[in-house]
Amino acid sequence: MSAYLYGLLDLSFWGLVAMTFLMLQISMMAVTLYLHRDQAHRAIDLHPAVRHFFRLWIWLTSGMVTREWVAVHRKHHALCEREGDPHSPVVFGLRKVLLEGAELYRQETDNEETLDKYGRGCPDDWVERNVYARSGVAGLVLMALIDLALFGVAGITIWAIQMLTMPVFAAGVINGLGHAKGYRNFESEDASTNLYPIAVLIGGEELHNNHHAFPTSAKFSMRPWEFDIGWFYIRVLKALRLCRVRRVAPQPRLAEAPRAIDLDTVRAVLQNRMHVLRDYSRQVIWPVLHCESRQAGDRRLWRRAKRLLLHRPQMLDPSARERLGQLLDQSATLRQVHDFRQRLATLWEQANVSNDRLVQQLRDWCTEAEASGIRALQDFAQRLRAYVPQPQPQVA
Repeated sequence: MSAYLYGLLDLSFWGLVAMTFLMLQISMMAVTLYLHRDQAHRAIDLHPAVRHFFRLWIWLTSGMVTREWVAVHRKHHALCEREGDPHSPVVFGLRKVLLEGAELYRQETDNEETLDKYGRGCPDDWVERNVYARSGVAGLVLMALIDLALFGVAGITIWAIQMLTMPVFAAGVINGLGHAKGYRNFESEDASTNLYPIAVLIGGEELHNNHHAFPTSAKFSMRPWEFDIGWFYIRVLKALRLCRVRRVAPQPRLAEAPRAIDLDTVRAVLQNRMHVLRDYSRQVIWPVLHCESRQAGDRRLWRRAKRLLLHRPQMLDPSARERLGQLLDQSATLRQVHDFRQRLATLWEQANVSNDRLVQQLRDWCTEAEASGIRALQDFAQRLRAYVPQPQPQVA
């Protein structure tokens, strides 16, 4: 009778809590390491044995298969915050993504065009075709039986918690709150945010803005105080020779003194464009805003100016664009540095522009910035001239 009530492991209450937490950690490791960083973005190469363990675990705890998850995620990056994005709060609203994120996921996995276009390169072996892809329900039932055998009656509760992991943390928290709440390190072309540190619950995926700024980076943390527990797992697996890191985000490299702008300068600026925009906000827009705010007429508008100026105009709603226009009308200097920022951003947004043209555009930008009479802008132009390319490949 004891085996039926308490399972083969016969754990205490805190033992059950510890096992549940461990299983949730494995689930989030499977998502962030295998599905996300290994399969979707090829930022790491996991050992085949580790890959297959995670494939099995994901099937048991969610019924999902690799190709479906990867396809939906890649489509999210390709169409982020636009029509066609499978789970954007900007498109569907935060409430729907939070409460119905799993339904949005399943709806997209029924789209064969999405799977064909974005699901390439995923496992397609006999096990995938004949076991995992054939019946997701079988995996869930098998997991329920395993939980009941190991933990007895408490296994029902543990199984229910496992079933909620993906819909709540992945579909709801990451896809929902990760595009609506929190802070931003980088002005990426979307609404992605970093949530405040909860890495132990969602594998480091809360650093979502960092990830959207550098999608192919194996490491999500960028600031010294940010903790990416997924990167910790990667380092452990790497030490055990079970993982190879292919790429991490570039860090700006500067020459000892400003240089004449050439193609290497342009390549370095383009390679570090997310850092360039972030530094421009901190080193140019913020100091100018601070000086100009002392003479502001509408204090309420100026208090909200930082957020308006840091977001790209295309990411602002009509009301915010109107407020931004009012703000810039009050200060010719602020309008000037804002326009310089927009011109700098167009450097990497152009298509089919020759290298010579890009070099000339950056030279013109720096020359005009240095002649602007705005000290912060002049100093930033000198800093741009010192950029040198980061060696490739970016590996840890």
